[in-house]
Amino acid sequence: MTSLSSAATLPALQALKPSPRMPVLFLGHGSPMNAIEDNAWRRAWQALGTELMARAVQPQLILCVSAHWLTRGGWQLTGMANPKTIHDFGGFPQALFDQQYPAPGAPAVARTLAKELKSPATGAALGVDEGEWGLDHGTWSVLKPMFPKAQIPVLQLSMDYSRAPAEHYALGKQLAALRERGVLIVGSGNVVHNLRATRRGTAASEAYDWANEFDGVVQDQIKQGQLDALANFLQLGPVAKQAHPTHEHYLPLLYAAGAVQPTEMPRFFNTGFQSASISMRSVLWG
Repeated sequence: MTSLSSAATLPALQALKPSPRMPVLFLGHGSPMNAIEDNAWRRAWQALGTELMARAVQPQLILCVSAHWLTRGGWQLTGMANPKTIHDFGGFPQALFDQQYPAPGAPAVARTLAKELKSPATGAALGVDEGEWGLDHGTWSVLKPMFPKAQIPVLQLSMDYSRAPAEHYALGKQLAALRERGVLIVGSGNVVHNLRATRRGTAASEAYDWANEFDGVVQDQIKQGQLDALANFLQLGPVAKQAHPTHEHYLPLLYAAGAVQPTEMPRFFNTGFQSASISMRSVLWG
């Protein structure tokens, strides 16, 4: 495993270079325990990481939008050289709190991107967080199995939870150009996420009817290339409210979908449920 000291000795990424188009990922991350348990979800992340690192061109940078960094009044990018590993959960075994993901940050790139990317509502530049945040479990729990050497610089982009879903999708569309500058876009959340309704010990094929219904609608929209329709999920009414009593786990999907080219076909994986009310459905484009 890469140590913090060895990761810190890597040359700092100062600027992004043109590259072939990088993929886009939406990852259903589910329980934090998936980061350390040997289960089907984690094995799929490991296999995908191996696949991506075997490609001719590897990412210069990972930009992750996690369900667990919410801001109000604007968007933020992490801008520290060595982002801390945040254990933003409670009641789990010590082994989970012991996990570290010492991927470097990219402060110079963060400052550049904060000026390039604009708030869809106001046109204002994004903010740069130089120390308060880091890498929360929505980011490191999936990136550690995929890229265990922790050598690719990682930035997190917050989500302004005060803004309408369509604005999150619009910011995702701005991220599309970064794919041709070596940036792997990762949205980390869940297509269905209702912790109040969880049933522990259920099989991946077991889910509530409303969970299956919402997951199926999202799957169909993605398969048919109707990505802009994903931002209208609240129009589904009661089933949307059951799938997302609060919708921070859905919003990362909108960033990923916004960065997708119209001709790109999706590849689904981890198409099952955790605890009957958490969809682990994940998508690779490109």
